Amino acid sequence: MNNTRFATAIHILTLLKQSDSDWLSSEWIAGSIGVNPVVVRKEIGVLKKAGLIESQRGKEGGCRLRKTEINLAEIYLAVKNSEVLGKKNLTPNPNCDIGKDINKNLDKLFQETDEQVVGFLGNCSLEEFALLFA
Repeated sequence: MNNTRFATAIHILTLLKQSDSDWLSSEWIAGSIGVNPVVVRKEIGVLKKAGLIESQRGKEGGCRLRKTEINLAEIYLAVKNSEVLGKKNLTPNPNCDIGKDINKNLDKLFQETDEQVVGFLGNCSLEEFALLFA
């Protein structure tokens, strides 16, 4: 995953974990992350769809954790949009001894790497991560 989605999501969820069930606005969260509130609202939608948070609109609205126990693999899988190792070349030369099979072999490597990452993150809780800031 060569982007900041996981970092943004874990930042949002850590803030929510520390907020003690208060509703936090996307503007307030964006101020902590240092991004535009639109970025936060996009990730809130993804995290809500994954069942990790709930949100409400209005003056007293915002978002808060929906689940009390979240592991980091759940966050990773919610925002993952590419393989850990990046993307494959789309058009390798099929006449090349390497090019004709590279993507098949990369698929296996990427899958195994991703399984290792998910396994590692599955053993880390949001609560444990949030304690680093206490």
